[in-house]
Amino acid sequence: MLKLAARNLFRQRTRTGLTLAVIVLGVTGLILSAGFINDTLLQLRESTIHSQLGHLQIYKDGFFANGGRNPYTFLYEEDPSFVAGIRRDPRVEVVTARLFFFGLLSNGHGDLPIIGEGVNPDKESGLGSAINMLSGRTLTAADAGGILIGEGLAQAMKLKPGDHLTLLVNTREGALNTGDFNVVGVFRTFSREYDARAVRIKLQAAQDLIAEPGINSLVVLLKSTDLTDAVAASLGPTVRARGLELRSWPELADFYTSTEALFKRQFGVLQVIILALVLLGVANSISMTLHERVAELGTMRALGRREKDVFVQLVIEYSLLGLVGAAVGTLVGVLLAVVISAIGIPMPPPPNSEEPFTARISIELLSICYAFAVGFVATVLAVLWPAWRAQRVPIADALRQSQ
Repeated sequence: MLKLAARNLFRQRTRTGLTLAVIVLGVTGLILSAGFINDTLLQLRESTIHSQLGHLQIYKDGFFANGGRNPYTFLYEEDPSFVAGIRRDPRVEVVTARLFFFGLLSNGHGDLPIIGEGVNPDKESGLGSAINMLSGRTLTAADAGGILIGEGLAQAMKLKPGDHLTLLVNTREGALNTGDFNVVGVFRTFSREYDARAVRIKLQAAQDLIAEPGINSLVVLLKSTDLTDAVAASLGPTVRARGLELRSWPELADFYTSTEALFKRQFGVLQVIILALVLLGVANSISMTLHERVAELGTMRALGRREKDVFVQLVIEYSLLGLVGAAVGTLVGVLLAVVISAIGIPMPPPPNSEEPFTARISIELLSICYAFAVGFVATVLAVLWPAWRAQRVPIADALRQSQ
């Protein structure tokens, strides 16, 4: 029956070619669209992790819910032995402390409210690989009075590297403390909102400003994002035993999780549309082909073939066509993905960002298998109704069409 199915397909070359083209285009479209969305989300995820969040953050218990309003309430002492224990994990790349504060930034011509971070410059350089320095340089351990400012803040206050600033901060007791700083660099992250208010200074300078020796968080960068859940599970009991809380990057990246949900819904709609197009295109081609073969099918039944046998024969024919079309579509999709990725797709900045990026087509086994399955299953489903109708035509009526 397979041999006969192959011969029948080659006999109807024009119809077979058109049906094959529909299947190939559908499978190729699924592979390319899935690869584009996956690569976009991957770049957004890694930019989020490597510009601000890291993979894990450790806070004093309650900071995640309430620390944004009063970070000084949730300070804790950095324990060198605890930090050293985290660093000994071979899956961990960087562990660094941060201190958050609010204040006013003044350049003598105006004041703007800011969100500040005290950081360890040497360790942040390894974590913040996705931060783009627009001018100047990054902080170093020698920059006791150095300050980094976000792009939006620099534009609003017309600042550039070398300018002098005054930072006004309230201590926990409510006293006003000031510090003089020199701009060493202007940076851009993936978040325009963050860049419009963010400044970074050395951790020691931030502790001096708020007159407190503590920190708000330990940021943990792993060697791979795929390790996040495993490391969080192993580190969680130790963290909780110290009265601290552990948060992974998906819990902190609201913008990413919302964007991922939006893209997945859009891709789901696209998948349904492509599946419908393949189904309708293949069903239309098959219906036309079977209409032309009614006399042939009637002759087969007149020679003793049962209706069931005719139906099975037709299903096998187009299942074979669907298998070939899905395989060719997969091959074409993968080859196009490689070529397009080598060239790159220039993209404008995503929402809430000023940073354009180059998109590519990621090749993932799950997406390829899904696209192959859609092409094959859609073809099989498309042939069922036309094949059932064709084998139900009375023999006399079928033979009469050959006259």
